[in-house]
Amino acid sequence: MYRTHTCGELSISNKGEKVTLAGWVQRSREFGGMTFIDLRDRYGITQLVFNMETSADLFMQAGKLGREYVIQVTGTVTERSNKNTKLPTGDIEVIAETITVLNSSDIPPFTIEENSDGGDELRMKYRYLDLRRQNVRSNIILRHRMAQEVRKYLDGEGFIEVETPVLIKSTPEGARDFVVPSRIHHGEFYALPQSPQTFKQLLMVAGFDKYFQIVKCFRDEDLRADRQPEFTQIDCEMSFIHQDDILHTFEGLARHLFLQLKGITFSDSFPRMPYEEAMSRYGTDKPDIRFDMCLTDLTKKVKGRNFPVFDSAEYVGAICAKGCGSYTRKQIDELTEFVKRPQIGAKGLVYVRIDPDGAARSSQVSWERVLGI
Repeated sequence: MYRTHTCGELSISNKGEKVTLAGWVQRSREFGGMTFIDLRDRYGITQLVFNMETSADLFMQAGKLGREYVIQVTGTVTERSNKNTKLPTGDIEVIAETITVLNSSDIPPFTIEENSDGGDELRMKYRYLDLRRQNVRSNIILRHRMAQEVRKYLDGEGFIEVETPVLIKSTPEGARDFVVPSRIHHGEFYALPQSPQTFKQLLMVAGFDKYFQIVKCFRDEDLRADRQPEFTQIDCEMSFIHQDDILHTFEGLARHLFLQLKGITFSDSFPRMPYEEAMSRYGTDKPDIRFDMCLTDLTKKVKGRNFPVFDSAEYVGAICAKGCGSYTRKQIDELTEFVKRPQIGAKGLVYVRIDPDGAARSSQVSWERVLGI
């Protein structure tokens, strides 16, 4: 083994032990005759100390180490005089005795820090460097833990995880399929699944009354605010059940995940909202009830008032945007272009300002005429 411990596990209880660590150089600092290096692996960071008075050669080697060099260090764990309470290993440091450079590194194109100085395009170009950042790594580890807890909970509820094929025949589910040409069957294509709907039905008919998988779905459709060409979903199917059985099962899954991953418990039952209310108030079947600007259906109210824009519209909805009465025309035009985006889907935006004195003003329509007031 290249190491006896990880960079995230040493504590004051290891004081006096000789250890070997391996990892990446996060940063290096020089103070007079001493060099301090933060060594990083996926488990954490440990401070290394190189003292010129103790070993001049080792001190000179440490001065040549750049960011993201991969090194192996052997040394003795000691208690830090200036402890770092922000690090789990902040009570100790390792006095280096030997150092081995396992791999050198060019200067990274951006800092490997939680708040990096690299933009999205640069970080995606060097994705392997971006994945070294603590916040990105934490997200991946959280996703791993969540997947394990989902499997644990659903297994306890009697579900069977079944892996379904990725190359299938096309299914009429609304969105376009991604297709894969077949080399063996010239001129014919496989489709990538929009969801494992066909296979769920086969499993239910076959008697697998509770099925699940954490599965990729592929849809060759226009991007939405919450949808990309490929995404992952927790896919489930149940037989011989009522609606309340489904709601109870997956409310239990949500409670389990929050408890195991975040330590959060819920004493009350989850609120339930009818589909019709969700669509009429929020315009979506997965509403964020923290959003306080609910839709109000004005279609019947404004139809037949001799205003062509409203008369020709299938639906006219309104929201009350508090504090926006002072918006400039430029800001309102930007909002209009925003709602016309394919991800939003509106054809336009008509506005009315409500002045402090209660008067309604709009450059587009006489609201007294349209609303009949």
